[in-house]
Amino acid sequence: MAPFKGSFNPHYAEASAESSAWINSYRVLSDRKRAFFLQGGSELLCAYAYPYAGYEQFRTCCDFVNLLFTVDEISDDQNGKDAYGTGLVFYNSMRDLNWDDGSTLCKMTKEFTVRLLKHCGPLTYRRFIKHCKDYVEAFAKEAELRESGQVLDLESYQILRRENSAVRFCFGLFGYVLGIDLPDEVVEHPAFVTMHLATVDMVCWSNDIYSYNMEQAMGHTGNNVMTVLMKGEHIGLQAAADRVGDHFKGLIDTFVKTKTNLPSWGRKIDAGIAHATSGTSARRSSVRLLCGCTPAAYKKMMRNEQPDIQPLILILDIDLLSLNLV
Repeated sequence: MAPFKGSFNPHYAEASAESSAWINSYRVLSDRKRAFFLQGGSELLCAYAYPYAGYEQFRTCCDFVNLLFTVDEISDDQNGKDAYGTGLVFYNSMRDLNWDDGSTLCKMTKEFTVRLLKHCGPLTYRRFIKHCKDYVEAFAKEAELRESGQVLDLESYQILRRENSAVRFCFGLFGYVLGIDLPDEVVEHPAFVTMHLATVDMVCWSNDIYSYNMEQAMGHTGNNVMTVLMKGEHIGLQAAADRVGDHFKGLIDTFVKTKTNLPSWGRKIDAGIAHATSGTSARRSSVRLLCGCTPAAYKKMMRNEQPDIQPLILILDIDLLSLNLV
């Protein structure tokens, strides 16, 4: 069991309803995908990932994750060239508010960006835009790989997955949420980077476990660590799941050990780092909590109520039968 406790944002009910109505009003997606979107629980994930955000900041985070979902769903049906084109609209609209191609995606992205800039520091925003570019390039690469049926080796996949998952992109909102604008010398410090990547990999590897069944039903298994491990190491499904569990434990140990060895940059910056690292812990807990919802909790979520989350799966002792993978 991961040694992190989740918290819940008190603004969830009202802000999530507003954000859901905002994104759905554009009707960019097909009826089938829009129905999936409405059941996706993305705002619930935000409530656990950004528990300390004020109302306006939390609403903006919900808008961002819903916008990401929209971009991801659009690009899932595109080849590499078209996915990159979609990504460039997203990136350019966020990078430059004067840029406009007249598309609905451009309008949506610019509305989000205007809300973001009300409370976002310049360093945080610059890094956020860099994460956006990395994300766009990565999901376009994913589309190319899907088109060709290619499965990457583990090292190459892990590098790509950190970006196309948008986890680093989402982590870029922590400074915005907490009202801190960390200097580059802190964010680029080896210890900080180690903690950051350990957290990103925890989210990516665990998400691949939980999403594998859905992805294999869609025929999109190439962008999943389970497939990468089974093909690269010539092992079965359960053995791959066990490998994910072992690796996840190692990532927890790395994060906890590195956190105790962080240097000091002065009281003000140290306080900001403490908030930032508590944010990443919340994000990890949010993924586990959301994946561990009982059916009753999910029904509560659909009524915009805070569910009583009950852990369903121990990430370090994964049973494939409980995940309906076999």
